[in-house]
Amino acid sequence: MTVSTTDRPTAAMDWRALGTRVRLVTTDPALLDSCNLLLARHLAEVDAACSRLRADSELSALNAAEGRPVKVSPLPAEALAVALRAARATDGAVDPTVGSAMEALGYDRDFTLVQEDDRPVRLTVKLVPGWSLVEPARATNTVTLPPGVSLDLGATAKAWAADKAAHMPARAADCGILVGLGGDTAVAGEPPAGGWRIRVQDETGPVDDLPAHGSYATVGIRSGGLATSGTTARRRRRGDRHLHHMVDPRTGTPAATPWRTVSVAAATCADANAASTAALVKGEHAVRRLSRLGLPARLVTHDGTVVTTPGRPSATPSPDAELTS
Repeated sequence: MTVSTTDRPTAAMDWRALGTRVRLVTTDPALLDSCNLLLARHLAEVDAACSRLRADSELSALNAAEGRPVKVSPLPAEALAVALRAARATDGAVDPTVGSAMEALGYDRDFTLVQEDDRPVRLTVKLVPGWSLVEPARATNTVTLPPGVSLDLGATAKAWAADKAAHMPARAADCGILVGLGGDTAVAGEPPAGGWRIRVQDETGPVDDLPAHGSYATVGIRSGGLATSGTTARRRRRGDRHLHHMVDPRTGTPAATPWRTVSVAAATCADANAASTAALVKGEHAVRRLSRLGLPARLVTHDGTVVTTPGRPSATPSPDAELTS
């Protein structure tokens, strides 16, 4: 598919990986296929290294080690470092040790299978172990988790993967690249005239098909990343409870938040994702925190009220990508 920009065409490709929609856009249509091959290889490597849902992944081996040091390859080591940096930057609001809590909520398999499970679930408030218990040792390339601690890198891994995936082909092909992984979008290289146009919306699908409570805005960025986190995607009913996958580390249960979605722009997609996820957990204090950090953001309440922070990306027509949580 070719999307026109002001001065030159862009080419786009869509498919699925890491349990989400993948969108690749390049400012050089002749390089689309080669860039897509690089992207597909990278995402396959990330999945094999960092998926909590794959029994053969390096992350699963680490979670099953029961306190023994485990040697990890550079890719999961980098993903874990990003997760721990996000935990530190958000005062623990984004914590990779929520793996056991995610499993207790039923997020222990592909979401298409999770949706089919409507058995009642008992929610127990319990502090997650805490990111400070994770012990990476750079000298030996090992990581040690205390017995019973299970990592989930879902809050940061896709955004980090989008950052890496955008910069690799941008450097190799010397063109502008946009990589979108569900609610996480990263851009690199020379952007199209006017910047990259990204539609931020609360529900998946075409704008004309959005439910009455859905909202959207199309914004433009020239570098860095844009992330949307929310409670509307991967939401389901278990018994008489409505559950979502945004866990509050203070309780180990789905975050009670006034926000339906939070979208943030930052220097990297990983930083944007950490900030948007933390905003959901921090609730009503999120706007003040995002403003203090100087991060442009768009927050939508459950009744559809839109709140923005200063400096949010400029509105544009005709998006190059759609961004949903």
